[in-house]
Amino acid sequence: MGTSQVSSHLNIPSVNLEPHYLTHRKPVWSDLLALVSGALLPLAYAPVSLFPLAILAPAVLFVHWQGATPGRAAWRGFLFGLGQFGVGVGWLYIALHEYGGMHGLLVFPLLLMFIAFLAGYPALVGWLQARILTPNVPDWQGILVLPALWVALEWMRGWFLTGFPWLDLGYSQIDSPLAGVAPWLGVYGVSFAAAASAALLALALRHGRRSWRYLAVLLLLWSGAWLAGQQSWVVPDGKPLRAALIQGNVALAKKWSPNYRMEIVQRYAALTQEQHHVDLVVWPEAALPATLDELEEGYIPQLERLAASRHMDILLGVLEQGYINGGRTYYNSVLSIGAQPGVYRKHHLVPFGEYLPLQGLLRWLPNYLFIPMSDFSPGAAAQENLRAAGRNVGISICYEDAFGREVRRALPQASFLVNVSEDAWYGDSWAPHQHQQMARMRALETGRPMLRATNTGITAIIDHRGVELARAPQFAVQVLKGEIQPMQGITPFVRFGNTPVMVLALLILVAVIAWRRRRN
Repeated sequence: MGTSQVSSHLNIPSVNLEPHYLTHRKPVWSDLLALVSGALLPLAYAPVSLFPLAILAPAVLFVHWQGATPGRAAWRGFLFGLGQFGVGVGWLYIALHEYGGMHGLLVFPLLLMFIAFLAGYPALVGWLQARILTPNVPDWQGILVLPALWVALEWMRGWFLTGFPWLDLGYSQIDSPLAGVAPWLGVYGVSFAAAASAALLALALRHGRRSWRYLAVLLLLWSGAWLAGQQSWVVPDGKPLRAALIQGNVALAKKWSPNYRMEIVQRYAALTQEQHHVDLVVWPEAALPATLDELEEGYIPQLERLAASRHMDILLGVLEQGYINGGRTYYNSVLSIGAQPGVYRKHHLVPFGEYLPLQGLLRWLPNYLFIPMSDFSPGAAAQENLRAAGRNVGISICYEDAFGREVRRALPQASFLVNVSEDAWYGDSWAPHQHQQMARMRALETGRPMLRATNTGITAIIDHRGVELARAPQFAVQVLKGEIQPMQGITPFVRFGNTPVMVLALLILVAVIAWRRRRN
């Protein structure tokens, strides 16, 4: 973002209109502000949900990128990322140390390396924007280039090394007017709008008396996003569906102990037996502490008889054991019991939690990380939708609902979504709330309601607009009952995925670079 070109075009001597505190800042204070603003950004997400911070925090960073060398801009982006991910995903310590059994002296350096790796993305944005937005470029280039780079690197973070899309900027806006962009362009489109808002705010901060111009454009952007959200792409598909979501609240310390197996198995059976006048019962991920073939011989037939007698279907998270080429393999699955039985096997596995990446390099790690059932095989990328309550269902297991491209595969055939999760690994931290916020975004993007069943929370019922209709209290045995309205239709995001927003980002960058070359 450069100063305005109006003065130079009219041969009027340039006047520095930047506020005093922006033009007389020491580099060390700019570095510190980048770190602090990054650390404040996670407060924009659930459970705090101060969504304006997702505009203010990047705006501070953008202001302090102005005039910085590529190296200095990269350093400030890195500091911003350290704050963002250090505060925002620090809950990984709970999973690795308290439940994964890894010694704290090993957890801290590994976690720090992971956070530093994630911080490399905003660092790269900083370096690239400094190379592209050289001094005296028109302001419009900054308004476009900064969000284009930001979204491009978020997209890369969403797939590189299997992807980690946590804390994408767009998720923080699920309750703001910018959420109206989601059915059109997905979460990356919302991120683009949020980053563009931050760029406009940064220009307003820099230009003092002329700030009203940028604030007016900012208001226009938010108004347009809200209007975009008023467009309806889906219509009801039949009658509402009555669902019961089972939250077993089984502590991880007990779940895999043989002493508690019978208690857990009986708890889920008893809670399901109590359900009357519902169309669908959903259990959480890996609800039972055994593989399907290890259950008592009559357990699944008993559930089948119950489903038939009550005219309901049951979706339960189970572990499957099989053999491929003489070797044992495990699947993290959802089994459908009812009129049209079937199985869905998780495709997008969690690194370290469900499989070990880079085994040649990291084969020593399982000696220090004790996670039960952590050697799964992925299910096929293309699987037929399960049928439940007479409709096609889009199933995702835990981490999969963090990826819009994974959920989108089931559409437009699926008329509602089901996610089963096990967020007990993260204790009473921000992680389950952040995960729930991502699930809400999937419902909004696709125009489909979602039933989300978890072991310890957050179990919730979400409508097709991403609005949470009901939620069970965390860390309590609970059956959450409610209705959803299955939907049919195709949002632009379901039809085109992330392609439009990524093409837009690429065209912006190509156009700006070409403009610079012509001017030079």
